[in-house]
This record gives sequence, structure tokens and C-alpha cells, in this order.
Amino acid sequence: MACLCPVQSQNLVYEPSLFETEFGLMKLHVILEPSKEGGHTATVPALPGCISEGNTRQEALKNIKEAIELYLEPIDDDQNFAPEAEVVELAV
Repeated sequence: MACLCPVQSQNLVYEPSLFETEFGLMKLHVILEPSKEGGHTATVPALPGCISEGNTRQEALKNIKEAIELYLEPIDDDQNFAPEAEVVELAV
């Protein structure tokens, strides 16, 4: 699902990417740019290194949504916390 009103500035399109998490809906800004070789490149400034591309605008948005989900997916091996650690949800 994409924002109903993307903001265009020069050659860039800023459009939030939305996807469901176990805690609800998350909104992230996606920068969608036409590629020199054709197609589109999508990046997420809030997630360093999260980048994808597609032959069409729609395909690039679909691919970046999948890249975001994989980027945020927890990996069991990476979660080595002390036994007394607690999970706290914080809204900012």
C-alpha cells in the first residue's frame, strides 16, 4: 500500500511505504528515483543500506517493501541479551 499523495521534488518522489508489523502499521519514507539504466531505484533513509529496484515504479515499491520487511526481521542468532534484560516498547 502506498501513500495517496506522494510529494514530488525535481526528479525525486517521496512516498511512505506501509506494511503491517506485529505492533501495528509502520510508516517509512521511501525515495524513489528513475535509474539511468532504466527502471527505478528505491531507498529508505531511516534504514541505512536498505535499497532495492524494479523495472517499473510499482515493482520498485513492491521490492522495497520486501527489503524493509527483511531488514527489520529479527534474527535469533543476533539476540544475545542478559537473562535480566526486558523488552520495552517506546513511542516517540
